[in-house]
Amino acid sequence: MFLSDTAPLRKLTAQLDPQGNIEYQLPIGEQSIGLNELIGKEITLEHIGVINCSHCGKKTKKSYSQGHCYPCMQKLAQCDMCIMKPETCHHHLGTCREPEWGTKNCFVPHYVYLANSSGLKVGITRHTQIPTRWIDQGAIQALPIFKVASRIQSGLVEIALSEFVADKTNWRAMLKGSPEKIDLIARAKELKPKISQKLADIALQYGNDAVESLDSEVVELNYPVQQYLEKISSFNFDKTPIVSGVLLGIKGQYLIFDKGVINMRKFTSYHINLKWA
Repeated sequence: MFLSDTAPLRKLTAQLDPQGNIEYQLPIGEQSIGLNELIGKEITLEHIGVINCSHCGKKTKKSYSQGHCYPCMQKLAQCDMCIMKPETCHHHLGTCREPEWGTKNCFVPHYVYLANSSGLKVGITRHTQIPTRWIDQGAIQALPIFKVASRIQSGLVEIALSEFVADKTNWRAMLKGSPEKIDLIARAKELKPKISQKLADIALQYGNDAVESLDSEVVELNYPVQQYLEKISSFNFDKTPIVSGVLLGIKGQYLIFDKGVINMRKFTSYHINLKWA
């Protein structure tokens, strides 16, 4: 049995090995707890009622935008609505909350991809977040199909594709099991011609090299799950400070217990104790 010192949570970290297997860790303060070896064991997570902003470190009664206090949520560019809806980027208008942060994080190569999480979906991610983004979404397959120079361009391509495929994951379906495999390469070949006019419009606005069509290989991802749940109930530290049960697996940012699931990313900056038997 191990009891950690009380410390703030961070989102689950994960590595993908060459065989497509995922190894998870739970960062708590300065520690990083390997989770794969805890599957099948009785786990207890206890929130002690303390939350510190992940940016400024100040105590906050409520967490905003996954671990921030309210003032930081209001002033940080990473908490602005354009992060969720990149096509609404307003950096060019001179109204970005943090122009230097925007230049560093948004005006860098991004990828538009197809993934199979709870079925076929389209998504976007920075080049530095491959394959992390796919793991966080619980995708069992992923395929980059376009490369663009900035986040706003990736958002425009995603919007075009979302007319034909979903742009969100059904997290409950994702946690009930693995969906059937999809021929992502074939689906990409079907979808690309359907948005040719939208791609031409983007090229007209941003240049002929704004969007690069890719011919990539499908990435397969295998999650450490012993057993899925037939019925999904969700734990919430704000309502139930002690979460306990047998850890059945990990998928996306969720710990799957025999009694329910918990989204660890949602509770970034919450101080917890962790113990297992």
